[in-house]
Amino acid sequence: MSISTTDAQNIWHPFTQSYGAALPIPIVSAKGLYLYKENGDKVLDAVSSWWTSIHGHCHPYIAQKIAEQASTLDHVIFAGFTHPKAVELSQKILKHLPSAYSKVFFSDDGSTAVEVGIKMALQYWSNIGKPKRKIIAFKESYHGDTFGAMSVGDRNEFTAPFHSMLFEVHFIQAPFKGFEEEALQQLSATIDNETAAFIFEPLLMGTAGMKMYSAEVLDKMISICESKNVLTIADEVLTGFYRTGEFFAIHQLKNIPSIVCLSKGITGGTMALGATVCESFIYDAFVSEDKFKTFFHGHSYTANAIACAAACANFELLEKEECKLKIKNICDWQLQWTSEMKKNKVLKEARSIGTVVALELSTSNESSYFEPIRDKIYNHFIGRNILLRPLGNVIYVLPPYCIEKEELDYLYNEITLFLNDIHEENRK
Repeated sequence: MSISTTDAQNIWHPFTQSYGAALPIPIVSAKGLYLYKENGDKVLDAVSSWWTSIHGHCHPYIAQKIAEQASTLDHVIFAGFTHPKAVELSQKILKHLPSAYSKVFFSDDGSTAVEVGIKMALQYWSNIGKPKRKIIAFKESYHGDTFGAMSVGDRNEFTAPFHSMLFEVHFIQAPFKGFEEEALQQLSATIDNETAAFIFEPLLMGTAGMKMYSAEVLDKMISICESKNVLTIADEVLTGFYRTGEFFAIHQLKNIPSIVCLSKGITGGTMALGATVCESFIYDAFVSEDKFKTFFHGHSYTANAIACAAACANFELLEKEECKLKIKNICDWQLQWTSEMKKNKVLKEARSIGTVVALELSTSNESSYFEPIRDKIYNHFIGRNILLRPLGNVIYVLPPYCIEKEELDYLYNEITLFLNDIHEENRK
């Protein structure tokens, strides 16, 4: 029996309606930009395997450090214990953040990193004797699939079965181009004495369709929150590790958020790991003779030693000038191609930030993840051994940093040919 057939019998896949679905594609190995099928065909991974594999697959240096750690210390309970790689990783994270940040709390993935951030913010106010419960977030936002993360994400078809169980969150307009003043006004009007925190994806809202907004307007929003004594939480799960052109998206801001959530690219796409970083004053509110002010949150695999070793190796690669040059080149190539694609007649908009390009197709219906053209796009490119996972009518290119110019040009050409075919179909 084949891998795919056995998989279909035994496994439940994420974000997949199994009714009528094709069998999953078995991948038996990977290297750099490519995934390799059972039959030896290679698939170009243009989305970094859900935005995680930032250096490409099976990077030899990260693999080496994982192997070394696995034979030295695999895991140890992190309550009452520590280990060298967790300490080293905390130093590397804090080194790349403003000095106001002082503590790193490890967890398992992006959603739990956000859960930790929310709980930190709410318990902070409780610990200082000024309990607040109100949270503000952007419409169209996405922060994960655990209950707290779902609560602060946009209410939509994905969360519909759970709406009655999610805690109340006040959603405001995101400050996309043309909506900046509306967003600022709604934020100011929504904040009151009960507002605990404002959570946001800085500059790039991924699941919303790779929608982008300016650092200037986010700075103003953080300033409003600071003036009204509201904590701010930056969900950098997607945007971290140079995705927006800077090491972290918040490096493009003058004002810094109170809490930062990290995951995805943190281990170079090799191991599950999350981290939540906070400013000193937040941690200080949990240090008390009163044991009930303890942050009672943890995971069995908190600060797993192998995952931390992978993350440390990833940071070392990101700090190399060779890697920084590759990232700069990708940013330049993506920006140049975006300028060219703005002229394409089947696109509503072409936009880019850092290493990310998003092409929004014009459709007769309101943009939605469930746009019929979504499956057409996916099937077209996977049939050509190119992995793209469109967000409804939005094709995005989010490549690993190992991609070469000729490989990116090949991808650009394939997308352009597809759009030309769409244009011809529309004319008939």
